[in-house]
Amino acid sequence: MSLRDLPAVAVPTKPAVRTEVTEKAVNRWNPDVRAASTGGDERTLSILEPIGEDWFGDGVSSKRIAAALRHLGPGPVTANVNSPGGDFFEGLTIYNLLREHDGEVTIKILGMAASAASIIAMAGDTIQMARASFMMIHNTWVLAAGDRHAFRDVADWLEPFDQAAVSIYGARTGIGEKELGKMLDKETWIGGDAAIDKGFADSLLASDEIAAEAQNATELSPKAAQKKLDLVLATGNRIPKSERRNLLAALKGGKSGAAPTGTSGAAVSDLAQKALDKINSM
Repeated sequence: MSLRDLPAVAVPTKPAVRTEVTEKAVNRWNPDVRAASTGGDERTLSILEPIGEDWFGDGVSSKRIAAALRHLGPGPVTANVNSPGGDFFEGLTIYNLLREHDGEVTIKILGMAASAASIIAMAGDTIQMARASFMMIHNTWVLAAGDRHAFRDVADWLEPFDQAAVSIYGARTGIGEKELGKMLDKETWIGGDAAIDKGFADSLLASDEIAAEAQNATELSPKAAQKKLDLVLATGNRIPKSERRNLLAALKGGKSGAAPTGTSGAAVSDLAQKALDKINSM
């Protein structure tokens, strides 16, 4: 698939509308999954966080990707992806940037390419996925504010974006619009093997290309647990009680019920516990 054959997408904005990471994507995202090594290749982009910049400057923004591509200049680039999604419109902008890049683009989905991140992934000349990784596609998912007239307007405004997503996925996979529409309507999760079978990806990544310190939330590194907690707090998503305990344990630096490793860790854990308790009581 040549990038030049992929459709470009206009990305207008609309006041009082924003997109967020879905609850299921938050719960399934493992921030510790990363590339084992770049092999000394400096022409690599990292898309390992939610899409879109938050209030603290975290997240993968189109501004950051544009700056990285300018720095790299023409030539092949590889983008390592492990993202639960986020700002759909930022995702479309990043997709356009990669589509227009003067050089071959390789996308490597290490853990997850959900929602907006799956759109970004479609911009690859070659898309590779880990066998245990997932791609998730769904209709444009937003939070909006306003009266009933505003919501009708938002629904009408969103429809072309869902059609744009169908067009992008269809250009890559060859799947018909009607079938893709049904896949988006029900939110579809696609594993590595299935993604290749359906045309969403080209090949599997070798297992030694991926490093994952954690296989579940209990084993997350404190840094990754903090990253996931920040996402939960930013989006207001609820998480299961077992997941809450696992995140707290990871922040403490040990298994569930373990004592904090030090005073600083205890303070962080206490704050995290209060925050998670508040989220789960909503």
